Amino acid sequence: MTKALPRSAVIVLRHLSLRGPMCPQDISECSSLAPRTVSFALRRLVKAKLAKKVPNLADMRRPLYTPNNDGIYEVVQKNGQDSIIGTQLMMITRR
Repeated sequence: MTKALPRSAVIVLRHLSLRGPMCPQDISECSSLAPRTVSFALRRLVKAKLAKKVPNLADMRRPLYTPNNDGIYEVVQKNGQDSIIGTQLMMITRR
């Protein structure tokens, strides 16, 4: 069973879901999280396959991150909607 996401990862994933692909600096600015906290959250999300790192064709030095909807669906199916992580993910992806 997958553990619950840290609060910072939930905030970052929520911003990615609502605003689309973003670079870490933009996430930090709009979420009021420290850049180091955003980096930690993104590493957790990518490792859990809940977010993807994609190239930024406008500026290759600033990668973009986007939610991985297939990964989110897979985690919810595996753990169930009533699990802690399932509930978190369902609340994040709901618009």
